[in-house]
Amino acid sequence: MTIEIKAPAFPESVADGEVATWHKQEGEAVTRDELIVEIETDKVVMEVVAPTDGVISKIHAAEGTIIESEQLLATIEAGAVATSSSSDEPASPELPAEAAATAVGAGPAARTLMEEHGLKVSDVKGTGKGGRITKEDVVAHVQSSSSKAEQVVAPSVTAPTTEATAAPSGPSGERVERRVPMTRMRAKIAERLLDATQQTAMLTTFNEVNMAPLMELRRKYKDQFEKTHNGTRLGFMGFFVKAACEALKRFPEVNASIDGNDVVYHGYQDIGVAVSTDNGLVVPVLRDADFMSIADVEAKIKELGLKARGNKLTIDDMTGGTFTVTNGGVFGSLMSTPILNPPQTGILGMHKIQERPMAVNGQVVILPMMYLALSYDHRLIDGKTAVQFLVAVKDLIEDPARILLQL
Repeated sequence: MTIEIKAPAFPESVADGEVATWHKQEGEAVTRDELIVEIETDKVVMEVVAPTDGVISKIHAAEGTIIESEQLLATIEAGAVATSSSSDEPASPELPAEAAATAVGAGPAARTLMEEHGLKVSDVKGTGKGGRITKEDVVAHVQSSSSKAEQVVAPSVTAPTTEATAAPSGPSGERVERRVPMTRMRAKIAERLLDATQQTAMLTTFNEVNMAPLMELRRKYKDQFEKTHNGTRLGFMGFFVKAACEALKRFPEVNASIDGNDVVYHGYQDIGVAVSTDNGLVVPVLRDADFMSIADVEAKIKELGLKARGNKLTIDDMTGGTFTVTNGGVFGSLMSTPILNPPQTGILGMHKIQERPMAVNGQVVILPMMYLALSYDHRLIDGKTAVQFLVAVKDLIEDPARILLQL
């Protein structure tokens, strides 16, 4: 029985997708729920799995093909068994590089590089799944070959240097360049960032917060917190998300968005948390964060972070958001100006905690300080409101009890 494999149903916010990677090829056996192809949209990477055991009889959308919602991707012969002449046998070395690479499973970038360097499939060892050749495999092979060639031609005895035989000055070795197309997600990120800078009146205000009270609280309760909440660790993000929620209630303009000539005031706090992945920056959303406990926030952030790095985020995880919190401090950033995530009108930037000399009651004291940044859309938010919002976050973090007491 032939079963059709179709692309997932895309939501209205996603027009189309691109076939990113086939993990199985024609003639290969598949098992139920096994990953066979990845579809990359401008927001997430979607995985398509096999609905039953069988063999892929035909692939209808090759890698790089732009597809629409529920478009036919491949057909599977249910219950069939792969023949011995399928992917278990290596491709013939007599095939052209592109055909041979396709036979063992290689992406378009890898095939292009192989053609540029005149390589056959038998020359490159694939390290991908099922022996699949990746572009990194091709680059590593080229670099390795260059190093071996330099060792062979190197003289065994150093001759005296004369003006006639002096080696030319300057760098030696191959100057490798690679040109690869942007992924759809990276291209969409670039487009949204450019739109944010060109279509909003973005401004950033700064403040600094004494992290000593929060660090002491964390040191005192982190072990008990982790035991009580089933392994959830007590971090700083939970406090900053809750502080942001409380400040957003006081300053609703920062939680609003602009829709044409209208201002939409949101009566809830859906907080986006920026997460860095290999495919780019994504912003999954904590829905109704104002009703979540600090433990709930920490657990959800961990869950969304794991999903993001494993390309498991869904469109629903990414949709919405009324305000965003980003933490560049985990990478060592001391200060930055975060870019807005339209149509949101505010984004809070956290940074590295660094000890600095501060004046306290006429005395110089070394304190762990963090710079905070609030980027906001000046079309809607006045400077006074932005500064007061950031001061409110600062006060809540420096006295964490005020978060619980909503003071």
